[in-house]
Amino acid sequence: MKKLVLMAAAIVAVSFASCGNKAANAEQATADSIRIADSIAAVEAAAAEAAAAAAAADTAAVDSAAVVAE
Repeated sequence: MKKLVLMAAAIVAVSFASCGNKAANAEQATADSIRIADSIAAVEAAAAEAAAAAAAADTAAVDSAAVVAE
């Protein structure tokens, strides 16, 4: 009987050890997701700003061409 209790305790101990620290892993995963989302948002904002600047430059080029043609 003692061997069965000892074996059950060993199995429970191994089970707890194999689970690891899932709470810390979840926090790290959340932090990584937030960091990646922030990076993507920054890249998209920079791309939108560059597109707006390019559109403004195109408009200025068309306007100056119209002035030269007149």
